[in-house]
Amino acid sequence: MEINRLVRKNISIMKPYSSARDEFEGENMVFFDANENPYTTEVNRYPDPYQKEVKKVIAKMKGVNTNQILLGNGSDEVLDLLFRAFCEPKEENIVTISPSYGMYKVLANLNDVVVKEVSLEQDFTLDPDKLLEKVDDKTKIIMLCSPNNPTGNSIPFPTILTILTKVKCLVVVDEAYIDFSEKIGLINYLNKYNQLIVIQTLSKYYGMAGLRLGMCFSNPDIIGVLTKIKPPYNINVLTQQKVIEQLKSNLNYYKAEVIQEKKLLSKALHQIDFVKQVFPSDANFVLVKVTDADAVYNYLLAKKIVVRNRSKEPLCENCLRITVGTPQENKLLIKTLMSLTI
Repeated sequence: MEINRLVRKNISIMKPYSSARDEFEGENMVFFDANENPYTTEVNRYPDPYQKEVKKVIAKMKGVNTNQILLGNGSDEVLDLLFRAFCEPKEENIVTISPSYGMYKVLANLNDVVVKEVSLEQDFTLDPDKLLEKVDDKTKIIMLCSPNNPTGNSIPFPTILTILTKVKCLVVVDEAYIDFSEKIGLINYLNKYNQLIVIQTLSKYYGMAGLRLGMCFSNPDIIGVLTKIKPPYNINVLTQQKVIEQLKSNLNYYKAEVIQEKKLLSKALHQIDFVKQVFPSDANFVLVKVTDADAVYNYLLAKKIVVRNRSKEPLCENCLRITVGTPQENKLLIKTLMSLTI
């Protein structure tokens, strides 16, 4: 697919901002060019605008090249850049599934881009034919969350493959929860499908939500377009330093425990009278259908336990989304729920 034809015309012809660190970099240099404070505070100099050292670590970890990576101030910045780069306001659209992550619609509205939603089936599976019916010549992005939030289930690869082979637009797969899943992600298919964009995050499995670092993986042409329009210093010095430090440490400390605790939590939830269904999940949370979600939510809140009430989402009436906590937290949750009578 010719990626350049998908880029907005004004983005294609714009000249990107050139920061001081774009022009000169290196060790043992004396900088008079960026109007920085010259006195060392460890954070007095601007950060590397391309996060080269961070990307080297991530590239090795994910098995990609550094020119296939864009880093954002959280995944939301990456998503916003995609809208800005490829979707003409008021004219073009995205196609996404429902229910799913709410920021897709928020960012589309912010960028004045039309949103076409495709309802999942009652069991939260996706019918690819229904999605393809929504795609037209004004569709620039298909947005898929897998494992999906708030439902927790993954979209099977054959379904995504069907979509990839039948459309002439970008296909974004948001894999924020993929590290908790036993399913294989799509990064290995980047070289086969050049319109494929995979988004991951350090916020969930890697335990760095407070650092705000989202990762975008795609072919170098798409990464080049996004790099062209991103803010020059979007990832600060402290985040870059801490991410490198964390990623070089042991990365396998949570997955097994979270998966085991999810099984125990799901089993315990099934024993509670007002719990009607605990949906299968490939993520670090479970979606739970109860008889009265508002009552359960308010009761837990009164006990200083916070879950997410998803009842207003399509297909999620009386559903609560519960993140897997520590063993102690999960036991407290179950004990508290068992003390409630509805």
